[in-house]
Amino acid sequence: MSEGTKDFVRIILAIILPPLGVFLQVGFAAAFWINILLTFLGYIPGIIHAVWIIAKVGKS
Repeated sequence: MSEGTKDFVRIILAIILPPLGVFLQVGFAAAFWINILLTFLGYIPGIIHAVWIIAKVGKS
């Protein structure tokens, strides 16, 4: 699978369950724990953070 396809799948998973998309991108890094906190505080902030992490890390 190409990297673009993997990022697309991660973004779809991030919309359904934001911490899962972040975990697949960075593992148990700080971004994962921040995303769990944001998702508990509100589903939408968790999605925004997850998509941002996937887009940011995917370009590096």
